[in-house]
Amino acid sequence: MSNESNLQVTFSKRPCGLFKKASKLCTLCGVDVALVVPSQNNDTMQFNEARRNANVNELNDQLTQINNTLDDVKKHGDELRHLHKEIKALFWWACPIGGMNRVELEFLKKASKELKNLVAQHVIGIAIQDVPSQTLPFFAGNASSSDIPLYMSNPRQAQIFPPQLPQNHMLQSNLFGYNNIR
Repeated sequence: MSNESNLQVTFSKRPCGLFKKASKLCTLCGVDVALVVPSQNNDTMQFNEARRNANVNELNDQLTQINNTLDDVKKHGDELRHLHKEIKALFWWACPIGGMNRVELEFLKKASKELKNLVAQHVIGIAIQDVPSQTLPFFAGNASSSDIPLYMSNPRQAQIFPPQLPQNHMLQSNLFGYNNIR
């Protein structure tokens, strides 16, 4: 323009329009645009869409990472729920009683009774095994060797039940609360 005043008016009205057009062009076409508009009073106005796109791309990358992490967490949660269902099915009796239905409660009652019977049988079996046997010593040999027994006492039994000598309870000094021995 030859007239400087017209140039001044044109520049003051058009930079916003130029920047809007450049922004639309960047958005629609995906191109990087940079505008530098000098003015007569040595001011420059600039437009750079590349920075905004870089920020948008960076934010899109972060969003993609977050979505991938969210998907992984959802998959892990689904696996844990599935595993919880399997464990609950295997160990239903370990679940709180309040969460059981009538059939499960009846089955638990029956299983508890069976367990009680099995424990009682096991205790009886252990008690029978631990009862000291009435093994009488067998003396072999002639009369001079009759003090050597031919049996071995059960060492396990000796550890569990220490040998006790027969006692006459009537000779205890405090039987029935008074002194029996005078």
